[in-house]
Amino acid sequence: MKFGTKVIHAGLEYDSATGAIMTPIYQTSTYVQLEVGKHKGYEYSRTLNPTRHALEKNIAAIENGKYGACFGSGLAAMDCIIKTLNPGDEVISTDDLYGGSYRIFTSIFEKYGIKFHFVSMSDTSEIEATINENTKMIWVETPTNPMMNIIDIEAVSKIAKANNCILAVDNTFATPYLQNPLDLGADVVMHSVTKYLGGHSDVVMGALICNDDLLAEEIYRIQNSSGAVCGPQDSFLVLRGIKTLHLRVQRHCENGKAVANFLRNHPKVDGVFWPGFESHPNHDIAKKQMSDFGGMVSFTLKGNNLDEALNMIKKVKIFALAESLGGVESLIGHPATMTHAAIPKEEREKTGVVDSLIRLSVGVEDIDDLITDLKQAIN
Repeated sequence: MKFGTKVIHAGLEYDSATGAIMTPIYQTSTYVQLEVGKHKGYEYSRTLNPTRHALEKNIAAIENGKYGACFGSGLAAMDCIIKTLNPGDEVISTDDLYGGSYRIFTSIFEKYGIKFHFVSMSDTSEIEATINENTKMIWVETPTNPMMNIIDIEAVSKIAKANNCILAVDNTFATPYLQNPLDLGADVVMHSVTKYLGGHSDVVMGALICNDDLLAEEIYRIQNSSGAVCGPQDSFLVLRGIKTLHLRVQRHCENGKAVANFLRNHPKVDGVFWPGFESHPNHDIAKKQMSDFGGMVSFTLKGNNLDEALNMIKKVKIFALAESLGGVESLIGHPATMTHAAIPKEEREKTGVVDSLIRLSVGVEDIDDLITDLKQAIN
């Protein structure tokens, strides 16, 4: 089954009671049992709900995985996978990652005895220099947020397997339409479903996908025990969103390319960060592991002046100033004061998150309108 068919049909069945083509919203907390110990597969909606179950099967299928688990947010999904570790374990993470990921690692899990190392993963040398007998997980985000760095999943997978580590990949920016980390050797994939999978800025959700039976069993145990699950209404909305994922992401890619090229040629723009440029440090790896380059673009203005960056952001009319990304509407953000404010300034700037950095989530509007909006705001 090809991807465009998978997003619409994989893991889904027509409602047996009515023939409804859309998965019903099972807005129920509990289920009547036939007799003690005998039920129809559902006991309590924290453990399993038919609407959420359909979504979990669908998300697993589009990531070429066997098992999917959905949560109340992307961070709740991260919380689950880190809970598979034990005090004394160590995690190697990329140093350029979403601020919320950094926050949950450092302010939540470090106090429980899990140690995190943040290293550049543009090549594997720093991973190899950091890995030790206590390393149990490598956390990869590619493309990274917000610098659009590309990490070679296949190369990192070889290191993880040689050292008996779990390789977890945050695939939020790429989506399953552009990149499938499980096929490249990852053990588990994480999505902030809030973003491109939902696609309409109307739901908050996270997901984990894997192929390993034992890892899946542990994920489901933690999901049920901790209870950070998503509701049936949100599950329905994401099922609806995924049906157009391939159409939306293709348009995001087309518009992202046009915006990136416009910015690169603007005299007031200093640097543009988008993996589709041949000059991008790991462009060849992006070409190898992605089918296109996405709709996320970051750029800096010349002079690295905070006031100029904030002034430009104030002037946009179509791009909306907001956190998040991946919706059909275009968004603009200032990572240093918004999505990455949880990361200390010194650490941010080491990775390129300077005061003039602006991040765009390029939507699916008419490209001429988007470029006109950016042009008037920068000028």
